[in-house]
Amino acid sequence: MKKKVPMRRCIVSNEMKPKKEMIRIVKTPKGELAIDPTGKKNGRGAYISMEPTLVEKAKKQHLLDRQFGMTVSDDFYGELYEYVDHQKARSLL
Repeated sequence: MKKKVPMRRCIVSNEMKPKKEMIRIVKTPKGELAIDPTGKKNGRGAYISMEPTLVEKAKKQHLLDRQFGMTVSDDFYGELYEYVDHQKARSLL
């Protein structure tokens, strides 16, 4: 019997993809944003595809700001970009 693959919607592209191919960003109960590689942190989560171009688009359109109802720093978008870029490079090896 095949296991059901958990699917999530990317907040940038609106595509449904397997959860493993995406990165979760979480707003903790304390109101801080964090990259959540485990997908298990406590708080409100949003998913973004592992595509550096989509992170840039999210930054330009302030998608995370809207998603979480807060101002997201350029530093966080930078950190997210580095993380996604690194993960994508690893997946191509």
